[in-house]
Amino acid sequence: MEIRRLSLLDGARDASGIAIVIDVFRAFSVEPILISLGVSRILLEEDVEACLAWRDRALLVGEVDGLPIDGFDMTNSPYLALRRGREAFAGRTVVHRTSAGVRGALAAHGTADQVLLASFMTAGATARHVLQQAPDCVSLIAMGNRATEAAPEDDRCADYLESLLTDRPYDHLAAIDEILHQPTAEKFLRGDKPYWPKEDPLLCLQRNLFDFAIAAVRTPDGLEGRVVVPN
Repeated sequence: MEIRRLSLLDGARDASGIAIVIDVFRAFSVEPILISLGVSRILLEEDVEACLAWRDRALLVGEVDGLPIDGFDMTNSPYLALRRGREAFAGRTVVHRTSAGVRGALAAHGTADQVLLASFMTAGATARHVLQQAPDCVSLIAMGNRATEAAPEDDRCADYLESLLTDRPYDHLAAIDEILHQPTAEKFLRGDKPYWPKEDPLLCLQRNLFDFAIAAVRTPDGLEGRVVVPN
């Protein structure tokens, strides 16, 4: 099995084989939490106006360059989703817009055989799903900050996934130490912006909270994140 290490939006556009699109802070950490809270569908959409067209039929979750979007129900925060609780999400459709992960998934879908959406929370199940398919090629795509610059949380999650796929060593404590001293985490830890809650990194750096992977599947309504449970 060839493992390709790619990054940012250009990397997503170059994906081949099974593409694992990684966004730890926060797109693909909030999605498994939304699933655990009972949402019925998660649609991935880059265009803000297209998201707003769903306003009367769905909950709108997301950000542009990390900032909340006018007319959306909430920003892209795992902690804020947890605070709202199951009663806010059970049975609802979510339309999800983010500057890195969602855009990467849409880009990778044009070239890869299959697209998986990953973070530390779902890494174990994602790796098991991939290993069961025994693909010739896996593309690990660290989407980074706004899909334009590297972010250590996504690179280290790619390291972790590669270790699960190949039995290479991985040190999560060292990864956490690196991540928490970088601007992509520090902006949350300062706790001075309500849309960047300090609790988000605590959640996003937890490994294997869920026993399912998430695959991006084309539907008549667009790209949809669907649960995949490996055997």
